[in-house]
Amino acid sequence: MKLAIYGYGNLGRGVECAAAKAQDAELVGVFTRRDPTSVKTHSGVPVYPAETIGSFKDKIDVLIICGGSATDLPAMTPALAKDFNVLDSFDTHASIPEHFEKVDAAAKESGHIALISAGWDPGMFSLNRLYASAVLPDGQDYTFWGRGVSQGHSDAIRRIDGVKDARQYTVPVPEALERVRRGENPTLTVREKHTRECYVVAEEGADLARIEREIKEMPHYFDEYDTTVTFITQEELDRDHRGIPHGGEVIRTGSTGWNGENKHVIEYSLKLDSNPEFTASVLVAFARALDRKFRRGETGCRTVFDIAPADLSPLSPEELRAKML
Repeated sequence: MKLAIYGYGNLGRGVECAAAKAQDAELVGVFTRRDPTSVKTHSGVPVYPAETIGSFKDKIDVLIICGGSATDLPAMTPALAKDFNVLDSFDTHASIPEHFEKVDAAAKESGHIALISAGWDPGMFSLNRLYASAVLPDGQDYTFWGRGVSQGHSDAIRRIDGVKDARQYTVPVPEALERVRRGENPTLTVREKHTRECYVVAEEGADLARIEREIKEMPHYFDEYDTTVTFITQEELDRDHRGIPHGGEVIRTGSTGWNGENKHVIEYSLKLDSNPEFTASVLVAFARALDRKFRRGETGCRTVFDIAPADLSPLSPEELRAKML
């Protein structure tokens, strides 16, 4: 399958690496809104101006869109679905239904296929929530993220006027996590489950009080959480917050038996050295599945729930039955 990358930040660079390790994939190009002469890829794949992508309609099987969820993907994905099979990692959970409808309409009208919100959450965590709730219908779901850097939340902070750079850490509340693991089935608000730590480099002369207020009041990102904002220098950010680790747990506690006498805990855990590189690896796997579905004649938008597990793997059905079943 011929892949291309639209956007070459941390996620785009991760996709470049993941595509190189997929034996059934060929990366044909990177498209950027920056000056292409200023962008050097690790693999030497050509870099093109974003506005020239229309001339590549017949040269790309799946276009992986590596923009931010705050402002990029809501516009980019439906627009690009008019000319390409597209895949994104849109992660604003509350807005997924609306995003799906827009992308679905664009893809169906153009005869293409799309998949939104692929990554680890939404994505791999979503699948594990579905599997666990199906297996233990008499139970309760819990999702904890971190401690780690959220790319989407960090990007949302950087879009605020007066912000030069930022990192945002999502941090589970330890007491809440332990209560869940003990099978107490607590009812927890989002504020009781996580805190958010923001490290912000402000532009010279920026209104720090306004920036802090805009962060803490940002809907879907920070308004429901206990959030701390710490202003630091670019040097401190580069020195102390260089990595992009993340992870978390999806936990389902439930019971079986006529009287609920037998208790069970399902836990899926991720510990990631690089959030964007892991997300990119998920995207390339789902690009494979999307390409296969398109070749079967499917169009419109999909989510990870619509993908058969076998379509994610480069192995044949015979190999999967012999090696993984």
